[in-house]
Parts: sequence; C-alpha cells; structure tokens
Amino acid sequence: MMLKKPLVLSDIIRVTVIGIFVGVISGVGAVIFHATLEFSTHHLLGFTGFKSPDISGNWNPPDPLKLLVVMALGGLACGSIVYTLAPEAEGHGTDEAIKAFHKKGGKVRARIPIIKTIASAITIGSGGSAGREGPTAQISAGYGSIVAEILKLTPRERRLALAVGIGAGIGSIFKAPLGGAILSAEILYKRDFETEALIPSLIASIIGYVIFCTYDGYEPIFYFPEVHILAHHIPFFILEGLVCGVVGLVYIVMFYNTREIFSKFFERYNIPLVLKPALGALIACLIVIAVSKTFNPLAGYGALGMGYGFLQLAMIGKLSLSVMLVLAIVKMITTSLTIGSGGSGGVFAPGIVIGGMVGGALGLTFHNIFPEFVTLDVVPAFVAVGMIALFGGISKAPISVLIMICEMTKNYELLFPGMAAVAVSYVVTGDYTIYSEQVNTRMDSPAHRYEMAIDLLEDVRVDEAMSKNVLTVSPNHTVIDVLRLIEKTGYMGFPVLEDGKLVGIITFEDVEKIPIEKRANTKVKDAMTPNPVTVTPKDDLKTALEKMVVRGVGRLPVVENGKLVGIITKGDIVRAYVRIKRKLGIV
Repeated sequence: MMLKKPLVLSDIIRVTVIGIFVGVISGVGAVIFHATLEFSTHHLLGFTGFKSPDISGNWNPPDPLKLLVVMALGGLACGSIVYTLAPEAEGHGTDEAIKAFHKKGGKVRARIPIIKTIASAITIGSGGSAGREGPTAQISAGYGSIVAEILKLTPRERRLALAVGIGAGIGSIFKAPLGGAILSAEILYKRDFETEALIPSLIASIIGYVIFCTYDGYEPIFYFPEVHILAHHIPFFILEGLVCGVVGLVYIVMFYNTREIFSKFFERYNIPLVLKPALGALIACLIVIAVSKTFNPLAGYGALGMGYGFLQLAMIGKLSLSVMLVLAIVKMITTSLTIGSGGSGGVFAPGIVIGGMVGGALGLTFHNIFPEFVTLDVVPAFVAVGMIALFGGISKAPISVLIMICEMTKNYELLFPGMAAVAVSYVVTGDYTIYSEQVNTRMDSPAHRYEMAIDLLEDVRVDEAMSKNVLTVSPNHTVIDVLRLIEKTGYMGFPVLEDGKLVGIITFEDVEKIPIEKRANTKVKDAMTPNPVTVTPKDDLKTALEKMVVRGVGRLPVVENGKLVGIITKGDIVRAYVRIKRKLGIV
C-alpha cells in the first residue's frame, strides 16, 4: 500500500495529462461505437424495412415477421458474446463502470470496450429498447482504465481516469461536453460529488466532443422549436416534476423486478444464460407488434431502439396525447425486458424518451384544460423538461442531466423550468435510483474509506490513544523471560529500557526467530530490534499509522524528551478511530 504517491510531476500537470489522454481515447471510442451502431442498425433494423422518423415526420414501420426474427437473433448473438467472453458487459454498463470505481480500484478488463461495443451495437441495432450512454460509459471507463495502466498511475489516479472516461464518453456521443463533465463527478453518488474529477473531466470532455463532432458534425442531437417560458408556467412545470418522479419510481421498480424475474427463472430451470437476452427481445418484440396492430404503430414501433426519432416528433408536436402516453408505458416495459434480460444497452435514452412522452402528454393535458395559460407553442418545453425531470431524478444526477438536455436541444431557456421540475422529481424519488451501484456519499465508498479514516486520524493525538502503563524489559532479561511475560499479559511486544533509556523493542516475532533450545540463554539485547522507530505524544494518529505500515510493525514506543511515556498499537488506533466515528454519529 502506498501512503504517499511519488510526485514526478505536480498534481495539476498529472491531472491535465489524465484529462488529455482520456479525452482523446474517449472521443475516438465514441466515434468507433457510433459508427458500429450505425452499421448494425442499417443492416439489422434496415433489413426489416424500419426507418426511424426524420424531422419531416416520415418513417417506415418494419415487417413484423422480419422484426421478430431479427430481434430474437440479435438477443441470441448478444447473449452468446457477453456470457461467453465478459459477463460484466451485460445490462446497461453504467453500473459496472460505477462498481469498478468504488470496488475494483478503477480497473476494467481491457477486453470490455471491444465486447461492449459489439454487443450493444447488436442489441440496439436489432431493435432492442436501449440507449448508447451506458455502453459509452463502460467503454470509455475501460479506455480510462487502459490509460491508467499505460501511464502507470496510482490507484487513486486510476479511479479518477475511469470517472473522467465516463463523463468524456457520454459528453462526446451526446454532444453535451459540459453536462458530460459534470456527470463524471455526479453519477457516482446519490448525495455527493467526486470533485477531483471535475477539472480533468472538463479537459477530457471538450477534447472528446471536438473529436466526435469532427466526425458527426456540430449540429445538436435534437431540433427544438423556439419556446418562451413565462413566470405563470413554473407551477405547471413543478407539477410535471411531481408526476415524472412518480413515473420514475414505477420505471425503477419495473426494471429491477424484471431483471430479478429473468435471473430466477433461468436459475430455477437451469437454462443457459446465453438465451436470456433472446427471450427478453422476443417478448419485447411481441408487445411492440401487438400495440402497433391493436392501437397505433407510432406507440408500438416507437419503442424500438433508442427512440430518438419519435422523441423528435413529440418535440415538434406531431404525436397525439394518447400516443405519447401509451408509448411511455410500452417503452418502460420493453426497456425492462431488453436490458433486464441481459441485453447490452443503456438506460439514459429510454429514460429521456419515457420522460419526454410523459411530459408531452402532460403538456397537452394542461393545454386542453388551461389553453390561455399553457398555449400550444409551450408544449415542446414540457417534452424537454419531462426528459430532465424523470431521468435527472432517477439517475441522481439532476445537474448534469439538466445541462445535457439543454446542450442536446441547444435551448438554454429550459434551464429554469428544468431546475424546478428536476428538484421536485429528485425529492420524490428519494433514495431510489436506476443505478444500483451508486453509494450515498464519498464516506460510503470503499474507494474512499481509507482516505476518510486518515482524515479522521489527523484530528487525534497519540497521547489520546496510547497506553501509559507500559511493561518494559531490560537488555539482560532472557528471551524465555519475554515469552513468559507474553503468555501472562497477552501483550505481543515490550520496549527495552537500560538505565531509563529506550534502547530497543522486542516482540513475539523476534522471540520466534530464536531456536527453542537457545531461548533460555539468549539475552534480550541479542534478540531485540535496536533503535526502534518512535512517536511523540503530540504526533497525530495518521503519522503513527504511517510509520507502522512503512516499517511493518504493530506498535510504537511513545517518547517525550528522551523518556518513554507510553506505547501505541494498531489496536489502539482502531479503537480511537471507532470512538471518533461514534462521536461524529457516523456509526
């Protein structure tokens, strides 16, 4: 364990280097994933005849039979790739990236970016209801981990590179660099920020954004009509936040219950896991076809893939209230089936589609009831604010999602109603989150547990934790005398004093080094460790612990003005740590 990282460069230079490297590789990774996804969609969904809506509203529904075959085979291909080569690539990916930060020291296997790219392109490209943010997060996190290995970074810096990769990747592929940068610090916790990630994330996100936009152009993800929000609209947006929070809770419960049902079903009947995504895709496809045939093709086929084309139709007022309402429900179900069954894809795109449809339906409802207050030209704002409120609440990343939607629409007038709505949604959803690997605060993260402990230990002095009544031995005692003292007291080591002066320390480990037949005649002075490392009563416990770890010892004599005044052990430090945590109400 390294207690002090070697500073070859200053911290600010190292952080800048991390940001530059991760930004470049995340931007390139986003281009590769986007191109792979486009290729997959063209050849898979394109084979069914499906064409997503464009800005004019033109689109083509798929052939139902071909769609059934493509989605089932896509699920089978995804399951075969994931469960054979990298099981951690199943699902939406963001959770695995968050888990790697908190529990794996920022390490992601090098194969993950490649496998996640292929599996997610197949899932989404074959019509699975999923988004590209989760795969991009895990892919870029994997690249960040690779950068950390190349640069020989410390564990702390490796975690930082991973977090920066998450934000840079998402900020690049959604053309939302500021939101992506903030997301890297916000997405890891329910109630906290990884503040150290902000500066390198700003650097990485803008670099990744420029690289991706050089490939895909600088146009925003959505065309958004001009809207003007007035003061009397704000209460309606607050109510929208409440509704989106409730719908978000339903989405979370449905998503995780579906995942649990699939897991238990396949475990109970011992069915090969590679078939899980295929079964989920098959059921999702049957639901989509049933809704399309019995209600409206827009409400059914709108749940295929990411669904951005249909979300665009909602923004320009080309979807009816009933279609948006039904599509929101179908999208929740199909997303739960696609990703909950192990398909590879993100929950961001489905989340904002669901939120947008709920918001659009609510906006039209307000318009029908209060036409003089909520005019038809304001309804698109309810679509966008619904996107912010629902996903900002369930992702526990309200600030970054708020900014990202504004960047994706290039409409910053959404900030104010979005703030009101997402705040309400965040409160309504409470501790429920779509990302199960999030922890509440930095203090709850295994990644920061040691750092938190050190912070607390800096506030406690050695004389507040040491033992003052110290048993000592003289240099002329025998090793057998020390062994008997160990058996009698249970203490594992003793300072050695000669004429009141500390000359060494002898421990059970020192005694064990002496052959049994020689212990009766071996003096302590011949077995002890001379000139032991010491601390003073005024040193803090952090200093004491560092000395113990560096020297590989379990206790230190406490010396003041050349006189032995106590002894402190690792056990004393642990007990002091527990006491101060209880005093602070942490445990």
